[in-house]
Amino acid sequence: MFVWLEELVTFLLKIINLELNSAFYKALHFFIYDTVKIFILLVSIIYIITFIRSYFPIEKIKDYITSKNRVFAHILAAIFGVLTPFCSCSAVPLFLGFLQARIPLGVTFSYLISAPLSDAVVIAMLFSLFGWKIAFLYVSLGILIAVIAGLIIGVLNLEKEVLIEVKPIKQFYNEEKTAFILRLKLSWENSFDILKKIYLYVIIGVGIGAFIHGYIPTDFISKYASGDSWYAPIIAVIMGIPMYSNAVGILPLIEVLTQKGMLLGTALSFMMSVVALSLPEAMILKRVLSVKLISIFFFIVGCSILFVGYLFNFIL
Repeated sequence: MFVWLEELVTFLLKIINLELNSAFYKALHFFIYDTVKIFILLVSIIYIITFIRSYFPIEKIKDYITSKNRVFAHILAAIFGVLTPFCSCSAVPLFLGFLQARIPLGVTFSYLISAPLSDAVVIAMLFSLFGWKIAFLYVSLGILIAVIAGLIIGVLNLEKEVLIEVKPIKQFYNEEKTAFILRLKLSWENSFDILKKIYLYVIIGVGIGAFIHGYIPTDFISKYASGDSWYAPIIAVIMGIPMYSNAVGILPLIEVLTQKGMLLGTALSFMMSVVALSLPEAMILKRVLSVKLISIFFFIVGCSILFVGYLFNFIL
């Protein structure tokens, strides 16, 4: 989707003659590409959802979703996450869109957790690297984590911990053309209002991820999280949280780590924590959710990821 953006950033950095394999180049490329991508997604997705919301009675949509089987709604959200090729930070705009549309909080979290963990490309890469059984088990457990975590967050009734205001969209009953134009204008204003509130957090979060992406060597990770010790998955998860990448970007590193002696379950725990619990994601969410809710989200998902790591290590 954003190949053009990646090529543009690469072209611009070539103009200033940076060394392509340097840590600074990798960090700067990462920062520019992801920051611009997230801003584009944030404005466009919020705009579209706000505009659509102006035509529909949101309370009826909310009632329809909540009237369905609770588990079924979470499963649908998790599967939808698999179908969207977003990393943790790129999934935040659609997560915000769901909040703006007043989708139940737990269901929105099922999407937020599932989206960065896997998509069609990730499944194909896992299949090619580790076989279909590992790929199937990984995706199944990813969906299970998203559903269970979303259900727990939903049961805790944490809606008051959402800091962003959901503004009502006025219904227009005058001339259709005028109503359409007014809806476009309101949607545009709402999108930029949200952007103004969180843009600084996006820049700080992606900046942290870019620094780690460029300057943390692979050997540092394998040194402390390799082997078959019981605490290796815990260290892997803790080391993965400050980092930031999508699943496709981290899979080549996972292959290298397993070749260097890291157990597959530990490596996948590291991968899941990088893509689903990144520090940059937390920085962006901090403007939208309370620290309490972010902490609960990280704790539940972190424990679930550890379970997956230990399960893989035990089975394999």
